[in-house]
Amino acid sequence: MQWTVIKTKAQYKKALARTIEIFHAVAGSKEEDELDLLLVLIKDYEDKHIFLPDLDPIEAIKLKMEERGLKAKDIEPLIGTKGHVSSILSGRRELTLKMAQKLRDYFQLPAEVFMKHSA
Repeated sequence: MQWTVIKTKAQYKKALARTIEIFHAVAGSKEEDELDLLLVLIKDYEDKHIFLPDLDPIEAIKLKMEERGLKAKDIEPLIGTKGHVSSILSGRRELTLKMAQKLRDYFQLPAEVFMKHSA
Protein backbone atom coordinates (compact mmCIF):
# COMPACT_ATOMS: atom_id res chain seq x y z
CA MET A 1 0.00 0.00 0.00
CA GLN A 2 1.10 3.54 -0.69
CA TRP A 3 1.13 5.48 2.58
CA THR A 4 0.68 9.24 2.73
CA VAL A 5 0.40 11.77 5.52
CA ILE A 6 -2.25 10.61 7.99
CA LYS A 7 -5.04 13.16 8.23
CA THR A 8 -8.05 11.30 9.62
CA LYS A 9 -8.77 9.02 12.54
CA ALA A 10 -9.73 6.23 10.11
CA GLN A 11 -6.34 6.50 8.36
CA TYR A 12 -4.64 6.53 11.76
CA LYS A 13 -6.42 3.35 12.87
CA LYS A 14 -5.56 1.64 9.59
CA ALA A 15 -1.90 2.62 9.96
CA LEU A 16 -1.84 1.33 13.54
CA ALA A 17 -3.36 -1.98 12.49
CA ARG A 18 -0.80 -2.40 9.72
CA THR A 19 2.02 -1.48 12.10
CA ILE A 20 0.95 -4.24 14.46
CA GLU A 21 0.80 -6.71 11.55
CA ILE A 22 4.36 -6.01 10.41
CA PHE A 23 5.92 -5.06 13.75
CA HIS A 24 8.45 -7.91 13.61
CA ALA A 25 9.46 -7.35 10.00
CA VAL A 26 12.72 -8.91 8.86
CA ALA A 27 15.63 -6.48 8.73
CA GLY A 28 16.25 -5.19 5.21
CA SER A 29 12.82 -6.23 3.94
CA LYS A 30 10.19 -4.08 2.23
CA GLU A 31 8.01 -4.56 5.30
CA GLU A 32 10.73 -3.08 7.49
CA ASP A 33 10.84 0.00 5.24
CA GLU A 34 7.04 0.21 5.42
CA LEU A 35 7.18 -0.11 9.22
CA ASP A 36 9.73 2.70 9.49
CA LEU A 37 7.54 4.95 7.35
CA LEU A 38 4.39 4.09 9.30
CA LEU A 39 6.07 4.88 12.61
CA VAL A 40 7.01 8.34 11.33
CA LEU A 41 3.52 8.98 9.95
CA ILE A 42 1.85 7.78 13.15
CA LYS A 43 4.10 9.92 15.34
CA ASP A 44 3.33 12.95 13.18
CA TYR A 45 -0.42 12.37 13.49
CA GLU A 46 -0.20 11.81 17.26
CA ASP A 47 1.91 14.93 17.77
CA LYS A 48 -0.74 16.98 15.99
CA HIS A 49 -3.93 15.37 17.29
CA ILE A 50 -3.39 13.53 20.55
CA PHE A 51 -2.68 15.52 23.67
CA LEU A 52 -1.96 13.93 27.01
CA PRO A 53 -2.69 15.85 30.19
CA ASP A 54 0.21 16.95 32.34
CA LEU A 55 0.86 14.43 35.04
CA ASP A 56 1.18 15.76 38.55
CA PRO A 57 4.53 14.60 39.99
CA ILE A 58 2.92 13.42 43.24
CA GLU A 59 0.40 11.34 41.30
CA ALA A 60 3.25 9.89 39.22
CA ILE A 61 5.11 8.94 42.39
CA LYS A 62 2.01 7.33 43.90
CA LEU A 63 1.41 5.40 40.69
CA LYS A 64 4.99 4.11 40.64
CA MET A 65 4.76 3.17 44.30
CA GLU A 66 1.57 1.22 43.62
CA GLU A 67 3.14 -0.52 40.62
CA ARG A 68 6.05 -1.67 42.76
CA GLY A 69 3.98 -2.45 45.84
CA LEU A 70 5.80 0.17 47.91
CA LYS A 71 4.60 1.83 51.09
CA ALA A 72 5.41 5.37 52.23
CA LYS A 73 8.13 4.03 54.55
CA ASP A 74 9.91 2.53 51.51
CA ILE A 75 10.67 5.97 50.08
CA GLU A 76 11.83 7.54 53.35
CA PRO A 77 15.49 7.17 52.29
CA LEU A 78 14.68 9.33 49.25
CA ILE A 79 12.57 12.00 50.91
CA GLY A 80 13.36 12.00 54.61
CA THR A 81 11.40 11.27 57.72
CA LYS A 82 8.01 9.59 57.90
CA GLY A 83 6.49 13.04 58.44
CA HIS A 84 8.17 14.46 55.34
CA VAL A 85 6.95 11.58 53.19
CA SER A 86 3.43 11.97 54.50
CA SER A 87 3.48 15.74 53.89
CA ILE A 88 4.80 15.31 50.34
CA LEU A 89 2.34 12.58 49.37
CA SER A 90 -0.60 14.52 50.78
CA GLY A 91 0.42 17.71 48.99
CA ARG A 92 0.96 19.72 52.16
CA ARG A 93 4.64 20.15 51.39
CA GLU A 94 6.43 20.86 48.11
CA LEU A 95 9.10 18.61 46.66
CA THR A 96 12.59 20.03 46.81
CA LEU A 97 14.92 19.79 43.83
CA LYS A 98 17.03 17.20 45.64
CA MET A 99 13.95 15.06 46.41
CA ALA A 100 12.74 15.34 42.82
CA GLN A 101 16.13 14.22 41.51
CA LYS A 102 16.22 11.21 43.83
CA LEU A 103 12.65 10.22 42.99
CA ARG A 104 13.26 10.70 39.27
CA ASP A 105 16.25 8.38 39.37
CA TYR A 106 14.64 5.81 41.66
CA PHE A 107 11.39 5.54 39.71
CA GLN A 108 13.01 6.22 36.31
CA LEU A 109 10.59 9.04 35.57
CA PRO A 110 11.28 11.67 32.92
CA ALA A 111 12.57 14.92 34.43
CA GLU A 112 9.74 16.73 32.61
CA VAL A 113 7.23 15.25 35.07
CA PHE A 114 8.83 17.36 37.80
CA MET A 115 9.62 20.41 35.69
CA LYS A 116 6.06 20.95 34.44
CA HIS A 117 4.83 21.12 38.01
CA SER A 118 7.36 23.73 39.07
CA ALA A 119 6.94 25.90 35.98
